[in-house]
Amino acid sequence: MTRKHLGQFIFVGFLWGVPYLFMRIAVREFDPSIVVFGRVVIGAAILFPIAIRRGVVKQTLRGFKWILAYAIFEMCGPWYLITHAETKINSGLAGLLVATVPIWSTIYSSLAGDKTVWHAKRLMGIIIGFIGLVLIVGIETISGSADAFSVFQTVLAAILYSTAMAIILKGMPNGDGVAINAIAMAITAIIFAPAALTNLPTEMPSLNATASLIGLGVLSTGVAFMIYFTLIKEIGQARGSLVTYLNTAFAVVLGVIILGEPLTIGILTGLPLVLLGSYFASRKTATA
Repeated sequence: MTRKHLGQFIFVGFLWGVPYLFMRIAVREFDPSIVVFGRVVIGAAILFPIAIRRGVVKQTLRGFKWILAYAIFEMCGPWYLITHAETKINSGLAGLLVATVPIWSTIYSSLAGDKTVWHAKRLMGIIIGFIGLVLIVGIETISGSADAFSVFQTVLAAILYSTAMAIILKGMPNGDGVAINAIAMAITAIIFAPAALTNLPTEMPSLNATASLIGLGVLSTGVAFMIYFTLIKEIGQARGSLVTYLNTAFAVVLGVIILGEPLTIGILTGLPLVLLGSYFASRKTATA
């Protein structure tokens, strides 16, 4: 990996670590439906011109049924669930729970016939990851540090994320990532438009909340997807997937530094286990 690619990798990790911070601030004054609607409208406005310039929109639309399913499982469901959950749980905890995506993805691979899942290292990763998840959920909810239903919403979002990846990899394995996500964001915007329009703020939102919503759309949705899909063309999907571990660290650190969120026992105990488990669970082995 060159210095340029490493820089892009770290930057994407930051951009996908900061949305939990943006959502936590924005949802204090905006309804979750507005947060989702706003980010996808801005994100689509950034990605569509790139896809149009590449001339891949028409070709990508041929897989519309797959993109529709992907939009529901990747954006409509998870982005609303996480945003809603962050009305009651800290941003760092949300980011950590979402880090279980590689574990759920590995389980999906097993159900799809991937025998390498049962390799000792990958199986160990699943077990370690689940232990970490159980510790986080158990300690955070029993101690009263986090709302149990909000934790469940975030874990469900992680499961939906992994479902979305399975769907799009099956239906459009060679599809253009920018075009797919631009179309998926447009679909999500249409779905959320009625709810967003009926839940407009009754008072003028603060500068912090408005800036967070704009930052969520521009940086964490539009720019992040644009850089990520450019990066994986250079370094490959396997290396690119490692950004998951980086953005989790950013999510926790930013929550502590900027929002003053506590480093609870649940997070301190579960964080290394979830990251370690996700790493081993997602690593392909030589014996297929």
